[in-house]
Amino acid sequence: MTAAVATTCPYCGVGCGVSATATGPQSAEIIGDAQHPANRGRLCVKGSALGETLGLQGRLLHPLRRSADGDQQISWDQALDTVAGTFKRIAEDHGPDAVAFYVSGQLLTEDYYVANKLMKGYIGTANIDTNSRLCMSSAVAGHKRAFGEDVVPVDYADFDVADLIVLVGSNTAWCHPILFQRMLAAKQARPELQIVVIDPRRTASCEQADQHLPLRPGSDVWLFNGLLAYLHQHGVIDTRFVADHTAGAGAAVAAAEHSTGSLAHVARSCGLAEDALRRFYQSFARCERVVTVFSQGVNQSSSGSDKVNSIINCHLLTGRIGRPGMGPFSVTGQPNAMGGREVGGLCNQLAAHLDLEDAGHRTLVQDFWQSPRIAERPGLKAVDLFDAIHDGRVKAVWIIGTNPVVSLPNADKARAALQRCEFVVVSDVVRDTDTTRCAHILLPALAWGEKDGTVTNSERCVSRQRAFLPAPGEAQADWWALAQVGQRMGFGAAFDYQQPHQIFREHAQLSAHRQAEIPRQFNLAGLADLDAQAYAALQPLQWPYLSATAPVERPFANGRYSTADGRARLLPLLPRLPVNMANDEWPLVLNSGRLRDQWHTMTRTGRSPRLAGHRPEPELEIHPQDALMWGLRHGGLARISSRWGQCVVRVRTTTEQVRRQVFMAIHWNDQNASDARVGALVNPVVDPVSGEPEFKHTPVRVEPFFVDWYAFVLTRHALRIPRASDIAWWTAIQGEQFRRYELAGRGRIEDFSAWSRALLSAQAPDADWLEASDVAELQYRAAHLVEDRIESCVFISPRADDLPAREWLSGLFIQAPLQELDRISLLVGQPATPGADPGPQVCACFGVGRNTICAAIRAGTASVETLGAQLRCGTNCGSCVPELKALIAQTRSEVR
Repeated sequence: MTAAVATTCPYCGVGCGVSATATGPQSAEIIGDAQHPANRGRLCVKGSALGETLGLQGRLLHPLRRSADGDQQISWDQALDTVAGTFKRIAEDHGPDAVAFYVSGQLLTEDYYVANKLMKGYIGTANIDTNSRLCMSSAVAGHKRAFGEDVVPVDYADFDVADLIVLVGSNTAWCHPILFQRMLAAKQARPELQIVVIDPRRTASCEQADQHLPLRPGSDVWLFNGLLAYLHQHGVIDTRFVADHTAGAGAAVAAAEHSTGSLAHVARSCGLAEDALRRFYQSFARCERVVTVFSQGVNQSSSGSDKVNSIINCHLLTGRIGRPGMGPFSVTGQPNAMGGREVGGLCNQLAAHLDLEDAGHRTLVQDFWQSPRIAERPGLKAVDLFDAIHDGRVKAVWIIGTNPVVSLPNADKARAALQRCEFVVVSDVVRDTDTTRCAHILLPALAWGEKDGTVTNSERCVSRQRAFLPAPGEAQADWWALAQVGQRMGFGAAFDYQQPHQIFREHAQLSAHRQAEIPRQFNLAGLADLDAQAYAALQPLQWPYLSATAPVERPFANGRYSTADGRARLLPLLPRLPVNMANDEWPLVLNSGRLRDQWHTMTRTGRSPRLAGHRPEPELEIHPQDALMWGLRHGGLARISSRWGQCVVRVRTTTEQVRRQVFMAIHWNDQNASDARVGALVNPVVDPVSGEPEFKHTPVRVEPFFVDWYAFVLTRHALRIPRASDIAWWTAIQGEQFRRYELAGRGRIEDFSAWSRALLSAQAPDADWLEASDVAELQYRAAHLVEDRIESCVFISPRADDLPAREWLSGLFIQAPLQELDRISLLVGQPATPGADPGPQVCACFGVGRNTICAAIRAGTASVETLGAQLRCGTNCGSCVPELKALIAQTRSEVR
């Protein structure tokens, strides 16, 4: 076993420190890094399961040329020459705006920096955008409009001393669980701390909050304009701060009072009870130390930038910024969304927090780079970029570390755009994704654990990602591939990087360049002379970082902002309804977002059996009364349609979902489901300032998806689902030593045995075949055994509810040899031993199921703490605690 390596988690923007110890060429032990300030040793379940995601199955290991005739392995030289030559030819023939890059918040800062330098400073176009456009660009726009610079002025330590934490459009308990646990720890230490959740859905974060405001989707500006007016009317104003350090307060307050009127009018506009709204306004007015945390529920909107500024307005009017325990806090969704913003990752930015539209800023960057040209106007934002590819205006695109065919709105059009594009390059770690299927050239990238560089988290903390595994196959760092293309396009010396520390040092030098003339909060002057040894040993640090001896000063602590006059701006805002509203044809509003245990398009988390247990299938969450109205039933299938596309998923009825609103998770794609890409449904309307799409408000309709039978298969080998078959719907889930497939179909299966053998026997031709059927009930059960070990099993029924529980069957795959009782259980369809079925997973950290938890509650376990002591559930990341509380309440009521 090698020594432990300190690195950083590759998931959300919390930026947790990880201690990784390699145990083999593609395996490692993972624990939290107790020395890292972001997490102090704690990891959520996704971080804890990182060791299960390191294998090479499905990895892209060599450069490939992909065509209708199949994949052809080529050398790096061939691949790079092709990419460089084609981009150069197209830029010369059609102008530099005919080429583009589309990159990712999962890239390291060094990768991001080289991509932006190559595109904006050498090719000469700003047609480089990032998937951060889809989640954080409204926050960027709001920061720049208010502060003159994209700066998050809050630290995680502010949670420890705040009196009120407001979570707006942020299911922090699931999406940033380490931060949520820190908030709860602060509340336990100081019970007077209040937590308020503002969200249309009743999420896990609400279960431990003091108040939940289920506002109408899209009404955030009404809510915060109403708050601004309330603060002004009740004299909750820091008049000296407003006079000395802000501009626009009068116009902002006037617009707020004009647009909101009375508190009763705000409550009606937001769909809230007047008393509940008054209670929130009173809490905000009373508590000086307020942190307002906002995330995708605010950003992903056609008025996202205004929502951000409506929040910031309230903090500026009260002077609640630049001091401990207070401020507007945008929590980022990706591990390096912040680092990408530092280097100008968006198409309307330049590196070092400089503005592309400012001629002086362009000159500064061009002089520093000594580049032959500099982009002179903003490039195409993500949705516009793929429209331009579809129209043929952009003829070559290089996609790095992201899967836009799944993640973009109107995703079917995005796929069509790539299919008709003249030249598509994709750099990825996975060989087969929805996007790589559209590529002409595939470049194998390094994955987490293999690559080396830096990331910046939500509180401006720069951390190292360090390699602790060898590079597999011919995989290379993204910065290396970009630099090689730059050299082959004729830009030699500017891209002569040999190690990532050289890129980071240049990035730090640019951040400090001409700060006296154009001051910015972003400043890494203290790292401008960093050598390889110091880079290797770099510890987490926050910016602005001027030197090793200078204290890190909180942004805006001196009351000076990055505007021309040094004043922050309050903006006059008028509320706007979402562009596409529900109507008779499209009567429901679709909201989309993340699940607790999955990440993006599951190319990493989908490998972990532990992470698949909590919500193993794509689902439509809908209120039971709405399900009844539209003929849906819990556990059945539904087709969800919008003007842009459709999906077919399982129905999950829940009273946590508000009437006339539905929710779907974003993670599924064509690799693990037949028809579950939410992006295909989402409307492509974007915020006019930020260009961020409206993922939270798409009008849809639902209808039952009728099938004649349901089935599931557990098998040690991947199945190939025939395209032309009676299987109308399927999903695939990774289990421990098996794959699980949920199936549904149309038409009568005349011969269950032949059908099952055709589906499974090719996987294990020499297996024993056990089967049982009930012809009258159309029920069928079968299993393949090899040397007393279960190889695969299949269960079929006309009713989904009649299929046996999957959890106890899953346990048989790690049990060898099978006992006689187990063979009988397979044919009966239920465990022979009472209590053998743990039930659906609740705690992924320790694999504790619902049945096990409920049994402990019935036996007298009465609290989350005692459940944790007995079963360990809820004692690691804490993200299952809300569900544990709900189970305690539900089981107690059943016992009574």
